[in-house]
Amino acid sequence: METNIQSVHFDADKKLIAHVEEKVGKLKTFHEGLINCDVILRLDKADNSNNKVAEIKLHAPGHELFAKKQCSTFEEAVDTACDALKTQIK
Repeated sequence: METNIQSVHFDADKKLIAHVEEKVGKLKTFHEGLINCDVILRLDKADNSNNKVAEIKLHAPGHELFAKKQCSTFEEAVDTACDALKTQIK
């Protein structure tokens, strides 16, 4: 499965990219027909600490799944978005 990662308003480091690819890659175990995945990581303009947003869109034949989560870290946002997608797949 091809994974496209885009970071908005910041430069993602290799550790964050590896974390995203690992978590998204695990979703393939729940659905073999996944074609590709678009991940957008961005900083929200909120004044509080929960300003990291992860948007994940999965493409499968005939389906498009989407999850958007906002948390205090990008890793947490990606984890909760992947959990939401896992629920949608099941």
